Amino acid sequence: MTFGAVMVWLPMEDNPVVSILQGVVGACGTTLMCNLLRVSLFVRCTRYTPADGTSERPNGETKSIGRLSSGIQFILLTGVLSLVGPRVSSLIVLEFCLRAVLASLIFGQGTLHEVTKQFLIQCQFSLGCALTCTLQYLHGGAPHRGLSLLLAAGLCWFLARQGERLWAHVGLLYPRHYSQRDCGVCLTLVSSRDALLPMLRRSVVMIFTLASVAATAVVSQHFLLGAEDLRFWTPMTLCYILLLLRVLEDQQSSPGGQAMLRSAGLRVVTLFVWLLMVGNFTDVLQVLFCFLGESVCLLPSLGLLRSTVPPEDDKDPHGPPSSE
Repeated sequence: MTFGAVMVWLPMEDNPVVSILQGVVGACGTTLMCNLLRVSLFVRCTRYTPADGTSERPNGETKSIGRLSSGIQFILLTGVLSLVGPRVSSLIVLEFCLRAVLASLIFGQGTLHEVTKQFLIQCQFSLGCALTCTLQYLHGGAPHRGLSLLLAAGLCWFLARQGERLWAHVGLLYPRHYSQRDCGVCLTLVSSRDALLPMLRRSVVMIFTLASVAATAVVSQHFLLGAEDLRFWTPMTLCYILLLLRVLEDQQSSPGGQAMLRSAGLRVVTLFVWLLMVGNFTDVLQVLFCFLGESVCLLPSLGLLRSTVPPEDDKDPHGPPSSE
């Protein structure tokens, strides 16, 4: 089978090169966010013990996955995001925005740290879809679209590599540098460790805010074509909100990785049934890839849910030893 025949059978709605570049941007954004989340949790959980001059590592599973595993994860995520078109990615973005709003309004009584951590862990694949959907909307019909995407992919690749290097440095050397104060990068992380997670959350919220505008425009253009479509989508949306409330309640009662994976599977199945009624064959096929993308993002990050966090009143008053 020739390469052209393979491209015909792949469910890409755009030029394959353009789709792959968009997938690279989305995968780089997800990888960067995940590495910064690992750095933030590791820095927050590492504490200095002034009695013996040592630093305490977190008990949670915050060790880096292997370089080969992270490379395979990046390739799989790039492939999935390249295959998921703007119609399905727009629905993924709007669904996550709706889920995040409901969770914050109804089930946000936990600590701010735990709520933020679960939000960032669950948004990984949706963040990749948000980036690809926004790029598709902004670059649609642009004369130099391929060159713009190539530059964007190169910049995102550089930022993702810097995030990976930062996590490798922190995971290996931060406990020692924390106590010895001999590294400018680690000292900066020490001074800003309480601000890292909120800053990361604000950045992700800003990305989803911009992506929701593009997703709304895409959904209105492809799905809401008339009054009949609007009358059909309104009860479907209300039913989906009730389903989300049930899923969020289950996650609240039994938090953990298994509940998170079950909710991801249930949401993908619901979206699959939804698109069987309003979408086409390509949309249905792309939803199946979405479950693979969710699994690729969630499975390596489940250990972050068990990462230990110092108590809120533990401000590490002694801090690392002075340089004098």
